[in-house]
Parts: sequence; C-alpha cells; structure tokens
Amino acid sequence: MRNSLFILPSYLLLGYLVLMSLIGFALMGIDKQKARNKAWRIPERTLLLIAFLGGGIGSLFGMYTFRHKTKHTKFRILVPIAALFVLVAAYQLIRLV
Repeated sequence: MRNSLFILPSYLLLGYLVLMSLIGFALMGIDKQKARNKAWRIPERTLLLIAFLGGGIGSLFGMYTFRHKTKHTKFRILVPIAALFVLVAAYQLIRLV
C-alpha cells in the first residue's frame, strides 16, 4: 500500500489541476464571446498564465471548442506544451495514489 500521507495531498493537487482546466476552458469561451462583441478582452498573458498554472488541458480544449486563438502561433505552441506539463504532473500524482 502506498504511503497514506501522500494520498490526500495528491487528491488535492489533482483537484487543483481539474479546477484550473475548467477555468482555462471557461476563459477561452468568455474571451471568444468578448471578441465577438468587441468588448474588453482577457489579456493573452492571463490566458497563457492560467494554462501554465495547471489549466493547460482545459485551455487547449477551449481553444479548439470555441475556435479561439487557433491562428496565433504563440498559442498553438505554448498551450499544448502547458497541456503536456499538466498531463505529466497528473500522471505523476496518480502514480502516488
């Protein structure tokens, strides 16, 4: 059996990654809607920061679901890298549980 000291923190970190992915997905949809309405936009820096703070998977799905930022080279390169980091982190956490 795995060390029970790691189980709760691992679940909390996995929960954090899920939450950040949901936020990344939502922000892509919100920013796309704002772009259509010519309203104040979410800065690109913020979108990328959320992706690298654990929301890479959600941000990636959001990009292609909402067809948002898919023509920007910076996003086409950096968001998949962030998603890969999240996948590796999640895999490592799951191995601990």
